[in-house]
Amino acid sequence: MSRRILIRLSKLSLMKVLSATPAPRWTVLLADMAIVAISCILTFTFNSYVSGEGVWYTPVIKTIIILFAYLLFSILFKSYQYIVRLSVIEDVYRIAMLVFFASVVLSFVAFSFEIITGQRYYSIWNIFIIGVFAFSIMMCMRLTIKYLYTLINGATVVRKPVIVLGSAINSFVLASALKNEVEGRFDPVALLSLSEKKINTTVNGIPIIKYDASAINDVFAKYKCDTLLFLSTQIELMRSGFADAFFENGIKLLMLNQVEEFDVDGNSMPNLSTHVQNIKIEDLLGREVINNNNPMIEQQLRDQVVLITGAAGSIGSEIVRQVALFKAKEIVLVDQAETPMHDLQLELEEKCPDVDVKLCIGDITNFNRMNHIFSQYRPRYVFHAAAYKHVPMMENNPSEAIYTNVFGTKNIADLSIKYDVDKFVMISTDKAVNPTNVMGASKRIAEIYVQSLFFYNNKIKDGRHTRFITTRFGNVLGSSGSVIPRFRQQIEEGGPVTVTHRDIIRYFMTIPEACSLVLEAGCMGQGGEIYIFDMGKPIKIYDLATRMISLAGFRPNVDIKIVETGLRPGEKLYEELLNDKELTLATKHKKIMIAKVRTYKFEQITEHIERLKTMLLEDNVHDIVAEMKHIVPEYKSQNSQWQKVDNEISEKVN
Repeated sequence: MSRRILIRLSKLSLMKVLSATPAPRWTVLLADMAIVAISCILTFTFNSYVSGEGVWYTPVIKTIIILFAYLLFSILFKSYQYIVRLSVIEDVYRIAMLVFFASVVLSFVAFSFEIITGQRYYSIWNIFIIGVFAFSIMMCMRLTIKYLYTLINGATVVRKPVIVLGSAINSFVLASALKNEVEGRFDPVALLSLSEKKINTTVNGIPIIKYDASAINDVFAKYKCDTLLFLSTQIELMRSGFADAFFENGIKLLMLNQVEEFDVDGNSMPNLSTHVQNIKIEDLLGREVINNNNPMIEQQLRDQVVLITGAAGSIGSEIVRQVALFKAKEIVLVDQAETPMHDLQLELEEKCPDVDVKLCIGDITNFNRMNHIFSQYRPRYVFHAAAYKHVPMMENNPSEAIYTNVFGTKNIADLSIKYDVDKFVMISTDKAVNPTNVMGASKRIAEIYVQSLFFYNNKIKDGRHTRFITTRFGNVLGSSGSVIPRFRQQIEEGGPVTVTHRDIIRYFMTIPEACSLVLEAGCMGQGGEIYIFDMGKPIKIYDLATRMISLAGFRPNVDIKIVETGLRPGEKLYEELLNDKELTLATKHKKIMIAKVRTYKFEQITEHIERLKTMLLEDNVHDIVAEMKHIVPEYKSQNSQWQKVDNEISEKVN
């Protein structure tokens, strides 16, 4: 049998002794007491001190008394309960306290005995030497076990070298914890400091190096590392553009999620590595989390019946989750998508078992079905999120866009008045501003209808009436059919990643953020407002693609190509939140503004909608689009078959 095999077998045998399952705590206590006994033997052997005669003065009895004192304080300070191979600093503290207090008590016993009998029982020197021996040997035992386990574990587990961002205490603790972690996945080789103070120093064997954007490649190459690890508390720094330098140099990014607690007192073992995850583009594009702590929202929704259309969609389902937190009496979910509704039902049964949820399968264009739902549940608040939203698909199906986005909205709005709904909140889109496509124009017509309906109803009714509120925002991260899931799928398939145009830009916000602002706006709205949200800075889609490729560990346009496919029908390079002629008014919420828009007379928009109804019955798609352009004069088609309608209108005018 070769020497290498013998070494391997000896390591495996020792690994069984130092297994991943911690030894029973009583064995550690027994080992500590054995160390105290050995310390007594060594002390009494080489420094014999007997001041009296009789059995009480023998080294054995003295040792038993010392053991009793050490046992008492071991139990008190629980110095034996920490997993030996995981703890160092805590062990130093607890063992030091154990030795100190045991020595103090033994010294007190010695002085008391001397006062009572006139004879000193213990030499203070004996007590000191025993304490030194006990502390030293206990720590040596722990460090030896820890070192052996780390050595053997390191020989059997391949760890990924990482550089940890920051040199503050949190970063140091993270690096030290990963370095000492049992069966860990990561080996912190350096701390990357943004400060000048601690450069070129070493902490716990980990060097601290200075961040230099121009020398990132050299630094990571020096440590044979291609990954930066940072704390979730540093995410705002990454979002500020700090991450770009690492993307450009092909450095992977990992993030440690917030860890609530680790149980090291029992038999479970902490595993910090499981909380380290690949950073997602949503983490970098997301913004500060909005906490909906406005008491007015709960005051309005508590014990009320709330109806949500499009409840199984990305926006609708998140509104459902947030409304559930405000203790509504009933939440009525309306959607025609059977499977997503079933999935949402299972989620709510698990996470919100106390919430009374009513699931209603139905199409908002079916007036009779919607009328039945309204008459049965009599909602007080309606959040209208049901709509067709995909631009190219609606460009080829204008009739369906009008059926759902306009007449579906009209059904829900009319029924809200009929059944005395207090507030109707409609979810609109930035594509309704200066629309260049059928989808955006259909949403703008829906906005016009509900706003004009409010003003008309407000004029003819003296008392309480339904308040209609519209909210506009851009793209939401992670919504079904959005660009990010598409890019992620293309990257997983090896590319290419397709973008429609190199210069196209879009606004993004997270789904929870968007829905929080919808609830806020719905709470503050008094009727007739069109609220717009602060969407932050627009993102260039091409840059988004390069970031996602880098995050996946590939080099953009080297490992995975980025291909421009050309603008899709109805698509424009940039989205707007306001019409050129529109102004905004500030609100109490810094992220919510009121758009001052052109208003329409209800009779006027009703005439247009009646004409659209006739055209739909005739399936006259050309005239439907032409009528949409008459209702919304700023609607100019781009890269679309419906540009011919713009040309026809222009020729008639001229």
